[in-house]
Amino acid sequence: MNRDPENTRNKILDAALDIFSSKGYHDTRLDEIADESHTSKGSIYFHFPNKERLFLSLVDQFAGLLERRVREAIEGAPVGMERVQVALETCLSTFGDYRRPAKILLVQAVGLGQPFEQKRMEANDRFARLIGGYLKEAVDLGHIEPVDLEVVSYAWMGAIYNVIIRWVYTGEPTPDRIVAGLMPTLLKSVGYEPPAR
Repeated sequence: MNRDPENTRNKILDAALDIFSSKGYHDTRLDEIADESHTSKGSIYFHFPNKERLFLSLVDQFAGLLERRVREAIEGAPVGMERVQVALETCLSTFGDYRRPAKILLVQAVGLGQPFEQKRMEANDRFARLIGGYLKEAVDLGHIEPVDLEVVSYAWMGAIYNVIIRWVYTGEPTPDRIVAGLMPTLLKSVGYEPPAR
């Protein structure tokens, strides 16, 4: 018998990710998640009081992964616009690497009611603030002219969101095309011309 609660919780989350992303929130049953995770409904209820909390935990898990990958990626980058560029590239490539969680965060949570919309807004706010912080650094260093950091950050998140949504649904444009096409557009929108690499 598995007596490692963290391992059990992770198995439940992995199984939930598979089933939610393939069947959608409404058509997923907890029995299916229990079977897929080789646990029990009792184990699921021990970790998550209901299906909604389980779903929201997946949203949190992916948002945490995304933020962690961005922070790790910018550690070695010089301050200013290079950090902005690395943060954007990492955000886009992470969505590209994790299509199923992206589908849950960006597609499945839409239209599921207030708790889900709230969670999606929290995740969006988190990344807008992260990007806004790096943009502020770039303004302070004189790399770009002063801009309305809040508006620009949310506009960038909206652009990323819409292109990624299309990719999640259709497989196009591919993640490498998204990075190549969207990055220069976002950077030019604040008057920054990245140096040739």
